Amino acid sequence: MKDSQTVVANEGKFIDPRLTADGQARAHVALSNPDTLWFNTGTLCNITCANCYILSSPTNDALVYLTVAEVEEYLNQLEERRWNVREIAFTGGEPFMNPDMLAMTEAALRRGYEVLILTNAMLPMMRKRMREGLMRLNTTFPGKLTLRISLDHWDAEAHDAERGKGAFEKSLTGMDFLRDNNVQMAVAGRALWHESDAAARAGYAAIFKARGYQIDADNPAQCVLFPEMDMSAEVPEITEACWGILNKSPDSVMCASSRMVVKRKGAASPTVLSCTLLPYDEQFEMGTTLAEAEAEVALNHPHCAKFCVLGGASCSG
Repeated sequence: MKDSQTVVANEGKFIDPRLTADGQARAHVALSNPDTLWFNTGTLCNITCANCYILSSPTNDALVYLTVAEVEEYLNQLEERRWNVREIAFTGGEPFMNPDMLAMTEAALRRGYEVLILTNAMLPMMRKRMREGLMRLNTTFPGKLTLRISLDHWDAEAHDAERGKGAFEKSLTGMDFLRDNNVQMAVAGRALWHESDAAARAGYAAIFKARGYQIDADNPAQCVLFPEMDMSAEVPEITEACWGILNKSPDSVMCASSRMVVKRKGAASPTVLSCTLLPYDEQFEMGTTLAEAEAEVALNHPHCAKFCVLGGASCSG
């Protein structure tokens, strides 16, 4: 499923997974250093954002809730395939809307993994059961749990323009709870087109200092600033020759180190995707098992070029 704006802007490109539009060998990436296994807990969310890449909303259940049993099965496969990943990461939708969220987190922590949860830190996370569960897990597994809060901008007005009036303050209330209970935090924001990276980080640093958040705004793993994903922009295709031209290794691209498990509405079982950013594009489905997901990935989408190879971004920070 391709975005219509993408098709117009890049007409004739990103069609053949083997060759670019001008007939050159398309770049492929092998799973060379598996570090993170992502689970999409479902696309349902408590809010509707203006530019959500996965179209999460209170009504979108295109990706349904994963269960703890399904997560456990993939954790078993991790051990069987000896991927030796460091981190299990959960995204959505809003993960804390999934009734199995705490159980899935605990399942990963009990096996010794670090756990990263992407959340807006709003009402679903702030329900009593979730708050009590997070405090318990953080105490039982110290230093192993991190919540990355979606704070689109350091300015309340800019953030609320994306997420709705009052969203900024609600997220800060959730972050205050995490601060007061010593839960490790990170932040994911957006680098607006008119703003330099340094200016954005300075804005975040001011908020972190004022509210006592132990987050280093200058550390790209703790304050992750994603480039804007303009689907109407024309982008170049990445060929095998580009690695040398760009002085870049395929190992640095996100699909060299991660995979994501999703469950589509009506499907009998979950499936594994090569990319966290492309949940609806069927060409990035790799199969239902981690063994199948060990195949190489063709960089056959504009996001592969702009976001990952040229932008240098990574969802794992």
